[in-house]
Amino acid sequence: MGTVFRKAWTAPVPPGAEIVEQRGKRIARYRIRSGKLRTAEVFTAADGRVRIRGETKAYIAKFRDAAGLWIERPTGCTDETAARAVLAQLERRTELVRAGVLTPEEDAASKHGAESIDTNLDAWRDHLRLKGSTEHWYTQARRRVARVTTDRGVKRLRDFTAAAVERWLADQADTGMSAGTRNGYRQACVTFVNWCVRAGRLTHNPLLAVAVADQRADIRRQRRALTEEELARLLDAAQRRPLADAMTVRRGEDKGKRLANLSPKTREQLMLLGRERALVYKTLVLTGLRKGELASITVGQVDLAGRVPHLLLHARDEKNRRGSEIPLRTDLAADIRSWLADRLARAQRVARDMDQPIPATLPTNEPLFDVPDGLIRIFDRDLVFAGLARIEKRGGKEVVVKTDDRGRTIDVHALRHTFGTHLSKAGVPLRTAQAAMRHSDPSLTANVYTDPKLLDVAGAVASLPDLPLGQVARPATAMAAR
Repeated sequence: MGTVFRKAWTAPVPPGAEIVEQRGKRIARYRIRSGKLRTAEVFTAADGRVRIRGETKAYIAKFRDAAGLWIERPTGCTDETAARAVLAQLERRTELVRAGVLTPEEDAASKHGAESIDTNLDAWRDHLRLKGSTEHWYTQARRRVARVTTDRGVKRLRDFTAAAVERWLADQADTGMSAGTRNGYRQACVTFVNWCVRAGRLTHNPLLAVAVADQRADIRRQRRALTEEELARLLDAAQRRPLADAMTVRRGEDKGKRLANLSPKTREQLMLLGRERALVYKTLVLTGLRKGELASITVGQVDLAGRVPHLLLHARDEKNRRGSEIPLRTDLAADIRSWLADRLARAQRVARDMDQPIPATLPTNEPLFDVPDGLIRIFDRDLVFAGLARIEKRGGKEVVVKTDDRGRTIDVHALRHTFGTHLSKAGVPLRTAQAAMRHSDPSLTANVYTDPKLLDVAGAVASLPDLPLGQVARPATAMAAR
């Protein structure tokens, strides 16, 4: 026969607690994080330390499980009668498991289903960390799941149903959220519940019934590739803009003119910044690396001495979690070699000036490039400086307009599209281009990351066989009859 009880606890005296005497006992008064006042009895432990003790407000249920072991479960009830009702339910479920009416898996799923969404999300986070998933991926996925459950008032795991998610997605569609973004939220929810099923927290995934939105019918952002001439303008702008912006006068009669006085040291720093930024763009275009992948590359992951110069991309930093060797074209390898040599020379000069040990090499854990978090905004300003975008005032705010006549846009990820498109334009076989893009599906390489506007379709048609219509050949039977 089970029982219910309030569990005793002890803890160190909270900082700032006031200790007073009440009815012959020492009582500590303190405030918890929410600001509420709490009191607890003060006692001296066996080791001489002063601590506080008390009992939980909610009752704990203690009973034997189907295997005959004593276990304790929180009831969540502060009333003893209600707590005993919960105990009766737990004991009845144990009897059903013992009788074979419920499986242990179903019993476990029932227990976890009554837990809060946040409790299960925390357990999911621990699983993903152990698995090696990136914090960025988990944080985004959790934020999406939490937004859906909060908006729909879902608090317990078992209430996270297909109907709740479908209603939320429908509401977002009505407010103008794109199909691609809605699918991202759906996928985060499905992935979370899939893990709950594998972990025995649910018996099935009800969210698999939630329909996927048709992204092809609702394309909000269609990227385009840059031409060779546009790439040259972008790299030139990236190199020149930091210095040009710093020299530009912002106020007064000379506003807009590049007349500001800069020290030689400041000029050098700005020119180095422009050089690095242009090299970042060039590396993205000639390797197909994603922004986050390039940011993860350190000096120790650069191999310029081998037969084929390459960058080593660790599996933990790659989107598909496989790890790759990214080959470098000869001119890009030369640029990176020069960049690293100049960085080492500057580090040695600084060490010499500060009378410190002069380094023989750069630290292997230093990032190859400083890829800032705000690269997207920096890229937009470089586009404007290069004449590939323009600034318009909308609603009192300045907005960067970078779409072409077909509504396609340019952003940092468009450099990866440019990489794929120019591979196709150069006649690289699809299977090879797929490997270079590190895609699992060749249709993604051919249809999403290849801009048909830059392909020489007219030249391809011109290569078809000639079909003259000057003379019509007569059938062989007619010639024989003659």
